[in-house]
Amino acid sequence: MSHGARVIRTGASSGGPPPAAASPGADAELMDGAYFRSCAGMLKVAQMISLLVGFISVNNSQWTEYSAYSYFQIVTMCDLVMILFFYIVHIFRIYRLLTCISWPLAEFLHYLIGTILLLIASIVAASKSYNLTGLVAGATFGFLATILCVLSIWSSYKVSCITQSTDAAV
Repeated sequence: MSHGARVIRTGASSGGPPPAAASPGADAELMDGAYFRSCAGMLKVAQMISLLVGFISVNNSQWTEYSAYSYFQIVTMCDLVMILFFYIVHIFRIYRLLTCISWPLAEFLHYLIGTILLLIASIVAASKSYNLTGLVAGATFGFLATILCVLSIWSSYKVSCITQSTDAAV
């Protein structure tokens, strides 16, 4: 009886290149086309659009207090860049290559910190708007992006809890 070690390679856990006969198109393994149409992907796109509209609205209006709106612009652009970064990570499946990073935890922390900062920036922008339409629109889109980020926090927490509970059962 030989009890030698067996190696089982799966497509998800292998570090090598994808098998040659995986699919008709070579781009099928490069990009995750289903992520474009997924709820998380569309939520990220909606967040980026609302942050961009809020930034443009504040940028093209008359400022009454420099520090409040510069803070709003910095928070919206930093949040937009980070959401775009995580969107690209999911689209190009970079999380499979960089396994040293806990991507769900990193995304959860980004959304948690970014949402708190965005909520503060939107409140400050709304309180200093003085009924100027561009500033009110920027603050409104900031609040909309905050709500969308809260939805992302909830969905990522729900997914991570479900993943942890099923991993513990196995």
